Amino acid sequence: MAHWLSRFNICCDGVSPFRRRRPLVLVLIVLAVLLAPYLWPSLYNFGDWVRQTNPFSVQYQVQQEFVSTKDELDCLYGRTPPLHTVTEPTSEIEHIPNHVHFIFGLSNPYDDSQVGTFNFISYLAVRSAVVGMRADNISLHYTYLADPPGPEPNKDILSNRWVRRLKDEITLVYHTPDEVEALKGQPGVHWHAAHVSDIMRLKLLREQGGIYLDMDAFALRPFTDLLRSPRDLLMGHEGGDRGGLCNAIMIARKNSTFLNRWAAQYNHADLSREWNYHSVILPKKLQMQNPDDVCALSPSAFFWPTWTWHHIEWMHEPLTRQQARQWAAEIQRNGGSLFGEQLAYHAWSQMAWDRYLSKLTPDVIRSHDTRFNLLVRRFLPDDVSTVWR
Repeated sequence: MAHWLSRFNICCDGVSPFRRRRPLVLVLIVLAVLLAPYLWPSLYNFGDWVRQTNPFSVQYQVQQEFVSTKDELDCLYGRTPPLHTVTEPTSEIEHIPNHVHFIFGLSNPYDDSQVGTFNFISYLAVRSAVVGMRADNISLHYTYLADPPGPEPNKDILSNRWVRRLKDEITLVYHTPDEVEALKGQPGVHWHAAHVSDIMRLKLLREQGGIYLDMDAFALRPFTDLLRSPRDLLMGHEGGDRGGLCNAIMIARKNSTFLNRWAAQYNHADLSREWNYHSVILPKKLQMQNPDDVCALSPSAFFWPTWTWHHIEWMHEPLTRQQARQWAAEIQRNGGSLFGEQLAYHAWSQMAWDRYLSKLTPDVIRSHDTRFNLLVRRFLPDDVSTVWR
């Protein structure tokens, strides 16, 4: 007992353990503050990995294996029969124009740095429409393109080196801020630029027809069979579970009944409270109600591999020399695609930007063998590295 009391007195001599350790605690706090900018990205990525790959993640449903249906294959290879409502069965169905629409810069990066400028990946996507799809016309619809950004719309657009590089291959189409604001179902509300783009792409296809591609969608082969489909709209399923039809790539005739019906659903919608309902889930619901209005393609046509952690990693992981030779041969055999049924690849920049896409340069794409780099390497002109420098 006396021995225990002596130990107690030593511990309780008027100086608390915390006070004795306070200098150490303060040093640890200072170190944590100083190291936070360096440690946070790793901690964030680890948390993101846990969230996306845990056993209960919805991603396992999205990346499940699938088999293309007969209707999907008929749609892909131009075998879809005309509708019975066609009054003149012998008449030639007008082809969908081989005219690609891109949309960028509806929000100004001068006011919000998170918006970003038209960059190297954007340039590559447009080049894919030139080289891979061999489009007849390419339109880039924009409001702000200057780099460095400025406060005024439609000013110094050729200050952007990548736009300047493309100027002879595309048509630049300016949309005023008032025109962009008018697209909103509730003018004055704050919407993400992607949601405004969702509405603009429907408007463009309804009025002009053609092909819409997101700025991270890469056309790998011509869409020849799709353009002569008797259906007025073609879209691809997203995910092996076919949970939605994704609007990142669309092929449509002008005045499509389905597009009119879809666009009407945006009236008075509050898109500030959602992300992909109107752009992915709703078109799938409308297609199930009106199956003859849409030619629905297999996930493999545009959106496979998917946006899941493992699929993004699979696209960007380093390949051995043997693997690179095998995939290069497969891509050549398929006319530019990883798989026989693939016409385009959506790169899912929202999920892949920080981990992979933001780190790509012309030299990296040429010298590092990944499945993504092998796909897009041919879109690089020989002298493009001079633009980067």
